[in-house]
Order: sequence, then C-alpha cells, then structure tokens
Amino acid sequence: MDINLHDTVAWYFTIINAAAIAAYGWDKLCAIRKWWRVPELTLLGIAAIGGSVGALLAMKLFHHKTLHLKFKYGVPLILVLQVAALVYLHMPR
Repeated sequence: MDINLHDTVAWYFTIINAAAIAAYGWDKLCAIRKWWRVPELTLLGIAAIGGSVGALLAMKLFHHKTLHLKFKYGVPLILVLQVAALVYLHMPR
C-alpha cells in the first residue's frame, strides 16, 4: 500500500475539522441543557491544531461562541496563520 503524504494530510484536516464541528455542536447542546461544558481552551485548541475551518463553520451553523471576543477574532486569526504557514511551506525555495 502506497501512502501519500498529501492524502494523509487531507485526511487529518478532514477528521480534525469534523471533530471541531462535533465539539462545538456538543458544547452548544450542553449550553442549552445546562450540562457540563467543553472547556474554551479545548475548543480553541482544536482550532489551533488544524480545525479552524470546522470551528468557524460550527460557530456560524450553531450560532455558538460568536459574541466571545477570543472566538470571534481568535479563530479567524488562527485560520489566517494556518493559511500563511501552508503558503510558506509550499513556496519554492
């Protein structure tokens, strides 16, 4: 079996963004039902390790954490930094 690095990275980003959507959705459900919540550091951490697109999508989809400044500005900033890192890594040397 031939494992391609780009396929592995694509699967990683697919899984981590799905996990971000699930975590934000679960936290919204917990907020509604007054259950134990997902820590904000965990939600931001998932975005930081590659789930920023999923986090932004979940914030819009579930209308969750959209008024918290660290999410409103932090998650888009994380995404910009991740895109900048990807552009830098793909620049010819």
